Amino acid sequence: MDHRNKTRVTEFILLGFQNEKEVEILLFSAFLLMYMTSLIGNTMIILLVCGDYRLHSPMYFFVANLSFLEVAITSTVVSKMLANTFSLTKAISFVGCLTQSFFYFLLGSTEFFILAVMSFDRYIAICNPLRYAIIMNKQTCILLLLGSYVGAFLSILASSILTAPLPFCGPNIINHFFCDSGPVLKLVCADISLAELADFISSAMLLLGSLLLTGVSYMYIIITILRIPTVQGRQKAFSTCVSHITVVTLYYGSSIFIYVRPKKGNVMDVNKFATVLNTIVTPMLNPFIYSLRNEKVKESLRDAFNKCVGMVKNSRSSRSEK
Repeated sequence: MDHRNKTRVTEFILLGFQNEKEVEILLFSAFLLMYMTSLIGNTMIILLVCGDYRLHSPMYFFVANLSFLEVAITSTVVSKMLANTFSLTKAISFVGCLTQSFFYFLLGSTEFFILAVMSFDRYIAICNPLRYAIIMNKQTCILLLLGSYVGAFLSILASSILTAPLPFCGPNIINHFFCDSGPVLKLVCADISLAELADFISSAMLLLGSLLLTGVSYMYIIITILRIPTVQGRQKAFSTCVSHITVVTLYYGSSIFIYVRPKKGNVMDVNKFATVLNTIVTPMLNPFIYSLRNEKVKESLRDAFNKCVGMVKNSRSSRSEK
């Protein structure tokens, strides 16, 4: 087929959830509330880690970077989704769509690398506590962070190179609320088998590979914990891993369901809700997961709150004196 005589698509239409107006307003309100909660909560974690010396450790360094990625990913997807809720056209430009898709997968892939790095950090802390400060020094942490970004970029490079030059001749309607790879590829007016295969292989290698590293780390962690003679010691060691395990379960469960399937068939509505879990719900829950089960973070949060209250009281008293 000669694609040169066909009109190329200049914009896409994002269908979203396709509900009645009343339901759309309800979804908009719920998603906006979760989005704002995610932004405030994750920004709070970043500020606490940067501002409190008690949180200047490798574990919190990676937690803060995970929070940054949460803010970036959520803003990449949700801001456009919210803007399109009351838009008549629900359109996104061709370049905007490819850009959104690229950054979503780049940032999302980086998250999985960082989750694997965080499991390695817990492995060193529990299995080699005497060497923890030597192994997980500042230079190592920065290299692991940079390696996560580089690894994420390389993991999506092949599928991005294969997808970018493909011809989009119409239709231009994407059955999703953002430019996910599967729905976008369905609009290509050419053979997409190679692009789909590269997409599947890169997703499988990223998700299952990083999950394998996480699993191996926790296997050694569990073996070490079981060797601790006291129940209190075992509980204390395991408690440092609970938050990370919870986040790993939420992320990998939904992502493997969406992306590591050879055929992505007619389950788009299910995929949409799984993506909501990945891009809105989990980023909103992360600050609560890492703060409610962590005494250091709770202490830091209380101190920051008391400091703010004290500043407000001092400001009021100085105004009354004037």
